[in-house]
Amino acid sequence: MAFRFGKLHRQLIQAASELRDNVSTLSFTPPVTHVYNPLQYAWDAHVAYLKKANPRGIRTLLMGMNPGPWGMAQTGVPFGEINFVRDWIGINESVARPEHEHPKRKIEGFACQRSEVSGRRFWGLFQKKFEKCDLFFEDHFVANFCPLVFMEETGRNRTPDKLPKVEKEALDQFCQEHLTRIIEILEPEFLVGVGAYAEKQFEHATETLKCSIATSRILHPSPASPAANRDWPGTATQQLTEAGIWL
Repeated sequence: MAFRFGKLHRQLIQAASELRDNVSTLSFTPPVTHVYNPLQYAWDAHVAYLKKANPRGIRTLLMGMNPGPWGMAQTGVPFGEINFVRDWIGINESVARPEHEHPKRKIEGFACQRSEVSGRRFWGLFQKKFEKCDLFFEDHFVANFCPLVFMEETGRNRTPDKLPKVEKEALDQFCQEHLTRIIEILEPEFLVGVGAYAEKQFEHATETLKCSIATSRILHPSPASPAANRDWPGTATQQLTEAGIWL
């Protein structure tokens, strides 16, 4: 059963629209040649996702770094592996295409046949524990710190932490403003970075807000991580349990 649309959802949508517009004013230099902003071309899907948030607030906010090319870049949903977004979360909106599209990283929306391993592992863990997505969203929500996808001429993904200092600082300012806003809106008890980068951004946000919210991290589910390839669900479950989030 979906939550009733309310004030909290309007606030999240407004915050996301401001982030969408703010980061669109930025420019980036080589080796970055293409930048995708899913909050523009997959806006309807992202809004549908924001409406999944519990209007009474949440207990745990999880956050990743930025969209993957076969996940949120296609669906507008953090860690948005297509099958989970469509079949478990229940979102299947039409997705447009970015204005400056990389020939090796086409945006096909929910018709994309590629699967994002990180997203499959991430949402697969929660599906196994909660079975129905409504049970997950009663206490949890997932965000990304940066909404942009960066690609080099070869199609290689470039993460935000690898940007030149000036570009990164300008981007981080907008992303931090958005992060502090969604923390204020959702009022979580726990902040969980999916990886060290996201955890660091949470720590910065709580310093800005002058609040003491329990902050921790789980291993990123990327297939580039040998540890994640061994037993990511088991490791993440243990970390969430040790943080006092799961029993």
